[in-house]
Amino acid sequence: MDVYFKQCSISMSTKELSRGLLYLANHGIDPITKKEFLASSQAKRVNSLMLTCGHYDASGDFAFRVGLPGKSGVGGVINKKGNFLVGTMAPELFTTETGLSIF
Repeated sequence: MDVYFKQCSISMSTKELSRGLLYLANHGIDPITKKEFLASSQAKRVNSLMLTCGHYDASGDFAFRVGLPGKSGVGGVINKKGNFLVGTMAPELFTTETGLSIF
């Protein structure tokens, strides 16, 4: 449980978080440094798990509304399924406005 609680208490800015996971959106390779963190097949597996399980019981709803892999976090206003409310609304608005979705 110690490891779990330590991972849940990591503090990151939005910029740090998006930069830290950018490689998942680029087939396992950081598009800025060109460093390969995962093989393409591994990144695909991680993204598919995030899409299907990343928001617990609300994963299907998140996939339908947002159309991108995601992982819920702890903090802020939590919805009935235990996910961060704004953290689910913001990417839905983003993909609706930009048309960027895997569906």
